[in-house]
Parts: sequence; structure tokens; C-alpha cells
Amino acid sequence: MRHPEDYVEAVLSLVEQVPPGRATTYGEIAAVVGRFGPRRVGAVMAEHGGAVPWWRVVRADGTLPPDLAARAREHHREEGTPCRASGAVDLRAARADLDPARRGK
Repeated sequence: MRHPEDYVEAVLSLVEQVPPGRATTYGEIAAVVGRFGPRRVGAVMAEHGGAVPWWRVVRADGTLPPDLAARAREHHREEGTPCRASGAVDLRAARADLDPARRGK
């Protein structure tokens, strides 16, 4: 699937804004960008996200796709990201607020 270049840049820019030890979801990024949905954000991440901190973007339940989970856990441990016993990110404790309206920008 071909993604509009400005959309890819917007998604990756938001991912880069997630601080170490924090996380956001595919859906939250889609909402802030204002176009497409979480699956499209996931597709952009799969295709273009290798150079950004991809492990900071998780599913709504705090998990990552199984093929990325082990590598992500290493990053989460290094960054001190709050996680549940299952290994999923604890979004209540780790959620990064990327919405400029809520951050006062």
C-alpha cells in the first residue's frame, strides 16, 4: 500500500515525540494525525518505522504484535516503561499525551 508522504511524516514525527519510558497507541496517533485509522498507522510503522522508537507505539491493550514483543520488552526494560506482569505496557502509567490541544500548544 502506498501511503501519502505527508501522512508518513506526520506519523513518524509523532512517534519521535513519545518520550523514553512512555507509550502511545496506534489509535491515538491516528486521532492526532486526523486521517485514517490505527491499522494504517500500523502499516506505516511496519513499512517506515525502523528508524524511530517503534516500541513506544502499542496496541490499545498495551501489547505489540507477537513478532516484535520480545525486542520491545528489552527497550521497555532499558527505558523503565511501566509494564504489567504479562509484559504489556501499562498505559495508565505510561501513556504519553501527544495531542497538542491537551498540552496547551
